[in-house]
Amino acid sequence: MTEAPPPHTPVQPDPVRDPWREPMRRALAEADRAAATGDVPVGAVVLGPDGARLAAGRNEREATGDPTAHAEVLALRRAAAVLGEWRLTGCTLVVTLEPCTMCAGALVQARVGRVVYGARDEKAGAAGSLWDVVRDRRLNHRPEVVPGVLEADCAARLTAFFRDR
Repeated sequence: MTEAPPPHTPVQPDPVRDPWREPMRRALAEADRAAATGDVPVGAVVLGPDGARLAAGRNEREATGDPTAHAEVLALRRAAAVLGEWRLTGCTLVVTLEPCTMCAGALVQARVGRVVYGARDEKAGAAGSLWDVVRDRRLNHRPEVVPGVLEADCAARLTAFFRDR
């Protein structure tokens, strides 16, 4: 006698990551725009304290020749311009790839309240993978970190981009 297959178990809601799926989809759209110009497909969105989209950015290093033109830095600059100040207190940065040390430092300096990221970056991540700049107790500001939002979708874009190179 064969056993019946187990019943399908519905996916359980994830109260930590679910609210960030839609903003991450917007960041993924920015990542796709980056790839279209030959840049590594990383996209970012900054949300205000009320959850409204303030700004977006995508990698533009190849497009502009600017070594600091990472998606996070560009999104932070644009959000600060919208708000008219450099402090992004209470804002959330949603980004498809774990921030590097430069971007993590910029997030701390901008006083961003929360960082939400998709794919981990084992080679250069500075929000928990290789380093943990954003939660370093020696710094004056430490944003909340929410990792792994739409992680598979974010990682797939990066994998495809580098496979095609």
